[in-house]
Amino acid sequence: MADVSKRFFLRHLRSTPTNWVRHSVRGRAKREGIGLAFWYRPLTAVLSEVPVDDRELPLLFHARTSDFTDVTVQATVTYRVADPAVAVGRLDFSIDPYLGTARARPLDQIATLLAELAQQPALDLLTRLPLAEALSEVAAVREAVSAALGAEPRLTDLGVQVVSARVVAIRPEPELERALQTPTREAVQVEADRATFARRAQAVEQERGIAENELQNKIELARREQQLVEQNGANTRRKAELVAAAQLVEAQGKAEREKLLNAAEAEKEQLLAEAKAAGVRALGVAQGEAEAAKLAAYRDLPPAVLQGLALRELAGQLPEIGQLTVTPDVVTGLLSRFGAGPSDR
Repeated sequence: MADVSKRFFLRHLRSTPTNWVRHSVRGRAKREGIGLAFWYRPLTAVLSEVPVDDRELPLLFHARTSDFTDVTVQATVTYRVADPAVAVGRLDFSIDPYLGTARARPLDQIATLLAELAQQPALDLLTRLPLAEALSEVAAVREAVSAALGAEPRLTDLGVQVVSARVVAIRPEPELERALQTPTREAVQVEADRATFARRAQAVEQERGIAENELQNKIELARREQQLVEQNGANTRRKAELVAAAQLVEAQGKAEREKLLNAAEAEKEQLLAEAKAAGVRALGVAQGEAEAAKLAAYRDLPPAVLQGLALRELAGQLPEIGQLTVTPDVVTGLLSRFGAGPSDR
């Protein structure tokens, strides 16, 4: 809608870049174009505004296939007013010169015409096709609709150009659609179940592989433990053998040392015995020689001297005498004995 402002008895119109405007006075076009802005007298001015931008027209209509099944066609037609000068001569695009509002709804007429023109080729094509083919022939329906709209002379007479036609979907009734989807859903469910079973089988296979790996690891650990025990036994046995050998060597060394010590002790004792015997022999010889010398010395002494020496020796061996009582008889006897000669004795 154009923007109309008031200045005293005049009006000012400012259009948008996507609207074509024509200003006519007394049946003649005074100015026309896109994006105009001008002053005018509302009493004498006739204004027309045509949108020239691309517009989307959604379509939803029903059709029946050759096997008498109702389907719903969802399509979209994109169009624009390519020749606004022709369009204002065929449709009412006039606007109020005081307010700038549209007096009619020409775009609704164009939409109705496009809907009718688009439905007819789609209905003709779907009527010749069974349901299964109709649901899959979206491209054929789109081509038929595009060809019909592009060759329609009424649109050219109105200055309307169809930019594109798209068929979004062709769908049956909800109950029939669910029935048709059942085999596909079942097939999808079967595939899902198969994938689930395959995943479970793969999981079981993986678990079996893991269990086998764990068993192999246990077997390997048991084998290595056995090897370790055997190695420990061999090491212990070897250690015991080495200790026994060391003890044997030590015992042999000790026995050898004891043997040597015993031999040395025996030799020492023998030497000591021999030395002692030699000493005893030497002592005996010396004592014998001393006795012999003593006897030799005593041999030449007079008997009285020998008797005196014997008495002295005897006195030396007698016990100590504390008191000695000498009687006259003893003295007399002794004196008489000392006074007698050798022959008397």
